[in-house]
Amino acid sequence: MSNNSIELKIENKIAFITLNRPDVFNSFNREMALSMQETLDNCANDTNVRAIVITGNGKAFCAGQDLKEVTDPNLNPGFRKILEEHYNPIIQKIRNIEKPIIGAVNGVAAGAGANIALACDIVLASENASFIQAFSKIGLVPDSAGTFFLPRLIGFQKASALMMLGDKVSAHEAEKLGMVYKVIATENFIDEVTKLAETIAQMPTKAIGLTKRLLNQSMTNNLEQQLALESNLQIEASSSNDYKEGVTAFVEKRKPEFKNRSQFV
Repeated sequence: MSNNSIELKIENKIAFITLNRPDVFNSFNREMALSMQETLDNCANDTNVRAIVITGNGKAFCAGQDLKEVTDPNLNPGFRKILEEHYNPIIQKIRNIEKPIIGAVNGVAAGAGANIALACDIVLASENASFIQAFSKIGLVPDSAGTFFLPRLIGFQKASALMMLGDKVSAHEAEKLGMVYKVIATENFIDEVTKLAETIAQMPTKAIGLTKRLLNQSMTNNLEQQLALESNLQIEASSSNDYKEGVTAFVEKRKPEFKNRSQFV
């Protein structure tokens, strides 16, 4: 599926995915959600892509679901289909792709849009960004893994209040709460996001992917299970060409050149 609602640009091993329905604050309809899934799959399978940035075009990052779709009897796919075929697969792909994914929140992130951002590995926010768990305002419950990630990021009490009251959280408040990694001045936002993406794209992608797997499993593993998984994945990481290059570069006092090769060659 190809349409203009999702833009993809690949430069310097970075895939920039831009949500592109600015006239409706990049809210999702079915076509856009399916295109987003396809784009994520393409990035996952492209060996030239070593980091992914998700951002929005215009004033918003993403306002969540396009309510015109769900209120139009001729278009409405129903909430079960919206969740099971649209948002849930997007969240699962963001977490299961073993490449670093940066959420570059350029403006308001509301509802499912906020929770898509929170599912990313690293979240950067423009100074004029904001986050809103808007569901309660229209009689809905949080979805798109918001009830999974937000309490783990900021604690049960804060998450409960934000979800029940639907308060708007500014970028700087989100940083204090632990929802985002860093707030960046609006005029420098794209440049700083690109710098961070370039840095992580030059790092050992195999090890970062395994780290992401460990973090995913830590959500449900007990201590013994997590220690065992760390052992197994450390052995896997230590068999990689990137590990060999990293150690050699350290000994030779030079900058390593990681090539994302899994095995010694």
